[in-house]
Amino acid sequence: MSSPFFNEDHESIREMARDFANKTLAPIAADIDKNEEFPMDVVGQMAEMGFLGLKIPEEFGGLGLDMRSYVCVMEEIAKKCATATLFISSANSLSTAPIVISGTPEQKEKYLPGVVAGEEFIAFALTEPNAGSDAASMTTKAVEDGDSYILNGRKCFITMAPISKYSIVYAKTNPEKGAKGISCFMVDMSLPGVSCGKHEEKMGQRGVPVSDVVLEDVRVPKDCLIGELDLGFINAMKTLSVGRIGVASMCLGMAAEAIELAVEHTKNRVQFGKPLCKHQAIAFMLAEMETKLNAARGLVYNAAWMMDNGMKADKEASMAKFFAAEAGIEIVNKALQLFGGYGYSREYEIERIYRDIRVCSIYEGSSQVQQIVISGQMLK
Repeated sequence: MSSPFFNEDHESIREMARDFANKTLAPIAADIDKNEEFPMDVVGQMAEMGFLGLKIPEEFGGLGLDMRSYVCVMEEIAKKCATATLFISSANSLSTAPIVISGTPEQKEKYLPGVVAGEEFIAFALTEPNAGSDAASMTTKAVEDGDSYILNGRKCFITMAPISKYSIVYAKTNPEKGAKGISCFMVDMSLPGVSCGKHEEKMGQRGVPVSDVVLEDVRVPKDCLIGELDLGFINAMKTLSVGRIGVASMCLGMAAEAIELAVEHTKNRVQFGKPLCKHQAIAFMLAEMETKLNAARGLVYNAAWMMDNGMKADKEASMAKFFAAEAGIEIVNKALQLFGGYGYSREYEIERIYRDIRVCSIYEGSSQVQQIVISGQMLK
């Protein structure tokens, strides 16, 4: 597609991602959803193609590309398999951004290459049972003890926790300071006192395991502190701005696929003597869906372009995530409606997309949190 936001290099990597999605992911997406397991050999293929290191600096094994390249890949992969995008987004945002943003050269050298190669996974543990949208209310604590910190707490809904070698954990080092007393730690998941809770039975995006991470008197060396003491909350918020663009891009892909499926179905499905798409009510539904998709694209592409050009884009990232998620859910819902009873059957791809996209208005900052961010920027 032609866009003032992208150049030939962006469109080239988009085409590569589209080809991979069509040939490799589309044939196995339904089985991934059914079996709740993503093939590790396919993760290896994504690593070989550079998808797991799109935004990682070249000196640590990545491609060192920009945010728009990341958007292109996420959008195309999501069209065929939303679960696959979780491996790509984790590797390029939540798992690595805290280190890229605040880590020491030694930490970057230790942790980033394994992620880029698809050999190691790093979980991002911020959310807690009583601290979801209100992350500053977390109760996980890290108490200094000689050359270490002792961590105690429980994180929930942690993507990839059961298969991760490490986990980035946010904990309060100075609880009386609230959000200004949170620090970021890299925790080896094999340390004594670290355990995972039960496997979460999810509605969608089922090919990646999610569980609690429980920390019971976990001793973490001081060199596992990521960034400065008590500045972890800032690190988390900067990381989430990157992650929100990824989720928004995922929504674009799923919504685009839903529209394509709906158009094809309404062209072929004959009711009342003519194809469904020839009924004005149906045609106008499709027009509205297409318009909202392209409005979402404009917000997402603009936010990515701003980030690539060194502009502050926290508000724009939140607007992109907010609108793309809400519009995407609406578009997929209408697409399923156009399939009628068939859309409710698991034999049809639209049913899986409907389940996969629903979480996008919840994780990495709910739609209501995005509204807080957006209005906060407007009213400060």
